[in-house]
Amino acid sequence: MFTRFRRKRLNPVLRDLLQETHLSVNDFIYPLFIKSGKNLKIEVDSMPGVFQMSIDEVLKECDVLKALGIYSIILFGIPDTKDSVGSDAMCEHGIIASSIRAIKEAHPDMFVVTDLCFCEYTDHGHCGVLDPILETVDNDITLDNLAKQAQVHAKAGADMIAPSGMMDGMITAIRKGLDEGGFSHLPIMSYSTKFSSAYYGPFRDVAESSPSFGDRRSYQMNPANRKEAILESLADEAEGADILMVKPALAYLDIVRDIKENSSLPLAIYNVSGEYSMLKMAAKAGVIDYERVMMETMMGFKRAGADIIISYHAKEVAELLNK
Repeated sequence: MFTRFRRKRLNPVLRDLLQETHLSVNDFIYPLFIKSGKNLKIEVDSMPGVFQMSIDEVLKECDVLKALGIYSIILFGIPDTKDSVGSDAMCEHGIIASSIRAIKEAHPDMFVVTDLCFCEYTDHGHCGVLDPILETVDNDITLDNLAKQAQVHAKAGADMIAPSGMMDGMITAIRKGLDEGGFSHLPIMSYSTKFSSAYYGPFRDVAESSPSFGDRRSYQMNPANRKEAILESLADEAEGADILMVKPALAYLDIVRDIKENSSLPLAIYNVSGEYSMLKMAAKAGVIDYERVMMETMMGFKRAGADIIISYHAKEVAELLNK
């Protein structure tokens, strides 16, 4: 005998009508890694299908993305020269500022988000200026530099700023810097709950941002802490963040749901490099149905409460959604 559950699952049209969670191409932001030079498109061994690209190649990639219906990108820079403070990140002629101007000139309809941090730009690979005594990032000096970096990105034409360094007070400092620079209209999407995670390994290959010593546990979050994770995001909301974020995503869906239930702000997740690479390697080994597992994972992010998904899978997801 069929129950009310089975009766609603028999017909595929009714199943679609009753589906509670939906994916859209509009849910996605695609990460791009921009390297100095020309005609560069270098695939990263640990992240099949992900490339370091020069600006000219990024402009071509934007055509590909728009053809799939993806109009939102987040930029990461790989400069020629790195120093102790990450000067390239605060330079109007630096890799990201130059990239923003080129993208907005060629593709004014692209929504350009910039990752605001220093780990890709410092010679030590940490997310700001180092305190020589404590051997960790100096919070207050880095806040000043983040405000400068945000103004440079804004002047170049960025549509949204996304600070990822997990500095205390970063939203207050960046908001003040943007407002004083005449950019009060620009939203901030904060990496508000970012864990010190082992899932970031392949990202450090593509972004060339591995720390030269130690790790980032003195400023990123302990993966074991749930209550602190909620407080981190609520603190950024109180400072004026427009959108919150949880990073990584897959092992932290309980945190995604917790924050969704405690804040009315839009919530993003970052489907990080390790999560991406695990699916790619499992597909290569033939142990999963790659497309089904990928789409099931994306649906899990949305079901947990994500409004925005930053993912290296975005192009593949778009191809399936557009069929």
